[in-house]
Amino acid sequence: MKYKIKHKTTYQYADYVSLCQNQARLTPKTSRGQICHNSKIEIEPPVSYLRQFTDYFNNNVTAFEIATQHKKLTVTMISEVELLGGANSDLNNLDMPWLKVRDLLTKPSTKELLKTAEFVLPSIFTPLEKGIKEYALKSFPPEANLIAGCTDLMARIFHDFQYDPGFTTISTPLSVVFAQKRGVCQDFAHFALACLRSIGLAARYVSGYIETLPPEGEEKLEGADATHAWFSVYLPNFGWVDFDPTNDVLPKEQHVTLAVGRDFSDVTPLKGVVFGGGSQLLDVAVDMIRLE
Repeated sequence: MKYKIKHKTTYQYADYVSLCQNQARLTPKTSRGQICHNSKIEIEPPVSYLRQFTDYFNNNVTAFEIATQHKKLTVTMISEVELLGGANSDLNNLDMPWLKVRDLLTKPSTKELLKTAEFVLPSIFTPLEKGIKEYALKSFPPEANLIAGCTDLMARIFHDFQYDPGFTTISTPLSVVFAQKRGVCQDFAHFALACLRSIGLAARYVSGYIETLPPEGEEKLEGADATHAWFSVYLPNFGWVDFDPTNDVLPKEQHVTLAVGRDFSDVTPLKGVVFGGGSQLLDVAVDMIRLE
């Protein structure tokens, strides 16, 4: 499956901004499950500085600066991405008991395990809250395999938590999300990460896109697709396996990965500093167009 993706971010400021410096993580990754064939970023007003690099987590980053006064900033990334079928075809043959995976990460004996072990640690958005370990262990009895446990955890979050876009913000504590069983995709991803890390497993946050399909007989609205978040767990001798608790699916043909990290703070699509501007309005529109 191939997609053309257009991600447009617009900031409207109440007053003039004299200088802004930003980092954009808007270029899709090329990995085992997908290929980013090309991408192009368009920025208005014109930039005075632009540099592209890969960060610590091997995410694609575009850093830019605008040194002219402006009251509107528009950042548009246009990419073509191919999703590769069969990326997880050997998954069941390589699965192993979760306790064995935990023990390998407890005493990492290879460079790969040593690098992966950092994803066992709690992070800013995934603290070890009271009761989370007990919740996680219901999906991971001693005899369970890793993938079966993650699949069960994903399904339980999907059924136990209510999707409520008006309930949380990025600053809402995970303890509140857990207590109220409400939130959005990034909350569910953070909660799953906290669960897995609480029992010694390596898990990472994934930001990306999910294609939305209109009701039968209706046309798809421009900008109706969405940024999305899910989690990924490390399986030795295989790599990272994705799970989407918001939709209770293993991402395949409708999920495109942008960036990965310990939590949302590592993968923010667009972040930076501005001088001036006053209050601001933000608008984000995403289009995923199937090319075949």
